[in-house]
Amino acid sequence: QVQLVESGGGLVQAGGSLSLSCAASGRTFSTYVMAWFRQAPGKEREFVAAITRSGGTYYADSVKGRFTISRDNAKNTVYAQMKSLKPEDTAVYYCAARANGVVVTTAYTYWGQGTQVTVSS
Repeated sequence: QVQLVESGGGLVQAGGSLSLSCAASGRTFSTYVMAWFRQAPGKEREFVAAITRSGGTYYADSVKGRFTISRDNAKNTVYAQMKSLKPEDTAVYYCAARANGVVVTTAYTYWGQGTQVTVSS
């Protein structure tokens, strides 16, 4: 069982930056693929970024070049550094984990409770 707790959300002006963290419980964090998803009001949850066990990264086209996902296996933590934020980035951001390969669907085993990111224009 893995528990995920996100932090770092908040309100930021367009063009600004924000960093999210996701702390995971358990001793097997390093074996999981970790990902960030987001869900805006009235929309489906969508893939944002993922990082493999070895550090390979994947990004949605909408955030490529602006967001960076990273992980620190010693701290059982995955990060999302977000810059050049836009109002359309406003959403609840979720951390997710799965044991096998990266997928861009919501087929992840474990989910955090989410953290709100609001970008004002």
